[in-house]
Amino acid sequence: PALNGLDARGPKMKLNMSLVWNYFEVADNDDKTAVCKLYTAKISRGGTSVKNFNTANLITHLKCRHAKEHDEFVKAKAEAALATKAKCQTKASVTPSIAQVFDSTRKFKSDSTKAREITRKVMEFMALDDQPFSVVEDTGFQRLVRHLEPRYTLPSRCYFADVCLPEIYNRVADHVHKLLHNDSAMSFTTDIWSSDVSPTSMLSLTAQWIDCDFKLKVLLHSQEFTGSHTSLAISQAFTDMLDKWKIDRSRVHAVVRDNARNMAKAMTDSEIMSLPCMAHSLQLAVNEGILSQRSVTELASMCRKIVGHFKHSQLASSRLQSIQSQMDLPPKRLKQDVNTRWNSTFYMMQSLLEQKRALAAYAADYELPVTLTAQQWTLMEKDASAADIIPLLETLKRLLSKEADSDHGVKTMKKALLEAVQKQFRNTTSNHMCCIATVLDPRYKDKFFDADTKQQMHEMIVAEIKKLGHPGEDQKKARIETRESITASFSAIFNEIVQENGTVAENASVSTQVASYLAEPVIPRHESALTYWAANQGRLPELAQVARK
Repeated sequence: PALNGLDARGPKMKLNMSLVWNYFEVADNDDKTAVCKLYTAKISRGGTSVKNFNTANLITHLKCRHAKEHDEFVKAKAEAALATKAKCQTKASVTPSIAQVFDSTRKFKSDSTKAREITRKVMEFMALDDQPFSVVEDTGFQRLVRHLEPRYTLPSRCYFADVCLPEIYNRVADHVHKLLHNDSAMSFTTDIWSSDVSPTSMLSLTAQWIDCDFKLKVLLHSQEFTGSHTSLAISQAFTDMLDKWKIDRSRVHAVVRDNARNMAKAMTDSEIMSLPCMAHSLQLAVNEGILSQRSVTELASMCRKIVGHFKHSQLASSRLQSIQSQMDLPPKRLKQDVNTRWNSTFYMMQSLLEQKRALAAYAADYELPVTLTAQQWTLMEKDASAADIIPLLETLKRLLSKEADSDHGVKTMKKALLEAVQKQFRNTTSNHMCCIATVLDPRYKDKFFDADTKQQMHEMIVAEIKKLGHPGEDQKKARIETRESITASFSAIFNEIVQENGTVAENASVSTQVASYLAEPVIPRHESALTYWAANQGRLPELAQVARK
């Protein structure tokens, strides 16, 4: 009691912390005697001095005189013992052993499970976030890894390049093979390209198909393409890519390519159906149209000089941003165009028009390489048109053939552009695959064909249905998306063509499904064709299979 800071009257202060004292208390003026709270009896504490006191007599009294309370005491004592034991075990577990202390500071072996998991995650970090292998040599990254797991030793960049990258590639390739293991017809896009920072030529292959739920699936393969770009070399490389991914040639529905002769011949030599890229064809047509009118060519050149001035001068860019802020204009940067993308020239001019006031204020205080006249600003506002599929192509041709009072300054360009579009797309409207894809798109159907062509389209679709082995065969539909940013006049002409073309009268050679489908109105242009077929494949099962293809 003295060590615990307690006096001789300790039981009243839970001396010995015995639970039996819940039923007793020390007698007044007599520490050697305890009084029972239940029976007011006095019981000896078993000695004449404090060091001899005990609770044996108290427990015996409780057992003989108060059985119920004694049972409560025994139960409480047992629970207290268990609690004390658990507390001791917890304390022991918190305190690490010497072996545990050494283990917590010992480095992981390179082949340990934990080390390999961390290394794999670092490799995934580099792959997903386009990080260079040299990131593992950066001081900040090394500090971060040491802080997160001091026992882990970061491998060298060579290890990640030579060991980890092939491992993650094989894992992804296995997953891709599983995705490709389906019965859907597949279409591809392919192109030869090179990076701005590397002279290496690359041959890319994009595989696309639509699954049973009408969800578009896309996978990409790219490889270095060395040597001469002959049609034979391209054909062999394309075949090798199909073999690598174990794609049977019978599943190749079509390949979208550019207009280069070697690429077109390569597909012909491979006996694979191919289509020229609509965007590339349009690029050629627009270039011919724009270059035919000197005023437009000069305007584009002047715009490039203005944008280049701000691109190559941080001071000029800062001054323009300050002017934008003073005039409450959005702090946007001017866009530079790319020669091989006609729409990038449109976006360049659009960015200049948005900052017309700011540029005028800039030219009043600072020097510009060139300045645009009022007539050139007006001309620039007229220079925009777009199309990439048959319905929009027909709309574009009609738009270009119509004369308007606002055409002053661009008449020659419109005429040349119309001729170029007709030249570049002369075979598009008669292409078997393009026509069927257009008719089976619920946004267009047969609205963009004359009566004779409509009948041919119906017969083509019926022939495709008859080719089906069974309604459940997986096929693919070449989905073509329209642009959202179409001018008001373009949209009006599009609707004009849709409204003036009714549906051809039902013919005995047209199946019930085709007739039912074509009798319905087209869906709005902004809605998804895939969503339509996903919802209607139960009602039009065979037609839906052709649509997927």
